[in-house]
Amino acid sequence: MKKSLVVKLLPLTVFFFAFFGCTTLEEEVIDESLTGAGQAEIISGSIGPVYGFLRGAIWLHTTQFGLQEIASDEAILPYRGGRDWFDGGKFIAVHQHLTTPGNALVGDTWTNMTLGLSRALTAEERMRLEVKEGNAAAQDALYEMIAMKAYINMMILDNWGLVFKKSATNEKSEILRGQEAVSYLEKELLSVRDVIKSDKGAGRLNQFSVKALLARLYLNAAVYRDPYGTPVFKKEDMDNVIKYTNEIVAGPYALSPEYFDIFSDNNSTNRELIFAMDQRGVLQTEHQRWQYWSISGDQVPRPEFPNTRGTDAAAMTTDFYQTWVDAYGSVDPAVADARFSMKQTMVPANLQNLTGITPANDTDHYYCVDAKSFQIDRGIIRGVIWGPRKDATGKIILCPDGKVRIYPVINARTSGANRTYVNHNLQVDFTEQGSLHNTGYRFSKYQFSSTGPDCCSYSSVDIVLIRLGEIYLMRAEAKLRNGDNAGALADINALRTSRTARPSQRPAALTSISTDILFREAGFELYWEGLRRNYQIRFGKYEGTWTGKTSTNPQKRLFPIPQRAIDGSSNEKGYLVQNPGY
Repeated sequence: MKKSLVVKLLPLTVFFFAFFGCTTLEEEVIDESLTGAGQAEIISGSIGPVYGFLRGAIWLHTTQFGLQEIASDEAILPYRGGRDWFDGGKFIAVHQHLTTPGNALVGDTWTNMTLGLSRALTAEERMRLEVKEGNAAAQDALYEMIAMKAYINMMILDNWGLVFKKSATNEKSEILRGQEAVSYLEKELLSVRDVIKSDKGAGRLNQFSVKALLARLYLNAAVYRDPYGTPVFKKEDMDNVIKYTNEIVAGPYALSPEYFDIFSDNNSTNRELIFAMDQRGVLQTEHQRWQYWSISGDQVPRPEFPNTRGTDAAAMTTDFYQTWVDAYGSVDPAVADARFSMKQTMVPANLQNLTGITPANDTDHYYCVDAKSFQIDRGIIRGVIWGPRKDATGKIILCPDGKVRIYPVINARTSGANRTYVNHNLQVDFTEQGSLHNTGYRFSKYQFSSTGPDCCSYSSVDIVLIRLGEIYLMRAEAKLRNGDNAGALADINALRTSRTARPSQRPAALTSISTDILFREAGFELYWEGLRRNYQIRFGKYEGTWTGKTSTNPQKRLFPIPQRAIDGSSNEKGYLVQNPGY
């Protein structure tokens, strides 16, 4: 574990771009990425809060991650049991593409992204001063903050169709849209492409992650130029995607033979990671929200920590599950594709048949396992789940030898006095029956960290933002849009057949490729990574209908600019203009 450094910063002037005002904040900054003294401490104290804010605010399940997942055809979050996760209807509205400028999920994401952009700009300004004063070590940190500004701005462009151009904290931001926004981000990233180093691991922006961001920018440029029209993918853009993905593939990275190792404890050493939110400090702010958010609230995933649990929030839509079924036909996708699932809860054969077994008569229907050895299944969770059980006092029930008893998990949240087991069924929707706590298949892609003592904190699993699997997908797409079907098919098959750790579940090579097949493959590879909405828009799928969503309005490709941001800018007429359709 890395030692954490706690430093007290001088007051930071944080410019909220949405409101133009300035607020002076004195912050207690916990830096999980850097240690040092003297000049090094100035660097860590300046850029540590930027990286920390990316993890602790921007990519929360209740901001950017939730916004991307719930707006897509991948995930749905109903009003669970009529008492959990309504939150003013923000998740339901985003899923149905009926969002308004007052939606809190959209508004909180905007606030955190603009604040993160402000922090990056402040750190950039501080690093420029350090470089000017002779602190040579600040040079690479300066490049990182320029890249960070571009990364956050690209997310803002993706969500709202605009970027904020600003080079100093005492300047007013210039708002750019369309080609001007693309050109600005391109210029920023190119300015550091050849000078930023790659010697600090995936937890810091480096030359390869900058090239990945450039590839993303060129791949999406057609959408960014004309967010409501039909994308026109220019050959020169696709050539640039191929150029940068080629350089990354030739770099120090490798596809992980075990797919789920990418999302497990100690994944900071996994060679597939290009950029990730470093969580090796194991601090309270190092969260596992991408894991606990979807799994059952009745599950205890880490029996050595009885307070660990899920929250019965987002589930997989029936539509996204159907893409797996359509791809593999009569073969269960759990058998056909190692990315779909990895069995870790090993229920003995003599206990698997639950015919006639209920919570009322299952006292002896358990097996024993060491607490630290127990793992919940990974991937897409279906059917009855198994796990530890607590007694009336809240203690984990143990076997005579001190091991943990593993039972079918009781559905205490929904089944009431006539208790049943948690049985994740396929059907999940906004009806009363379809929104019970157990409904919907669940995402369990990330390991519930062995260092996390509760639902939420102290995780040691790095959260993946850019990885080599996505690079192969981007290169395949660019080749396909350039007419190189053979090259695209080769890349997709290289990716599919690379997951060799469980040979019987290794996906077979495809014999043909099309944009629809490539879109499907991107869904299989990148599910639950916050990228689905982006892919849907680029592939012309976002105006489709799916579970609970019937809107076909292309103006919903962009989210509304929060009303509070527009109100905050009202002293300058025409500065912040609402997106069409809102």
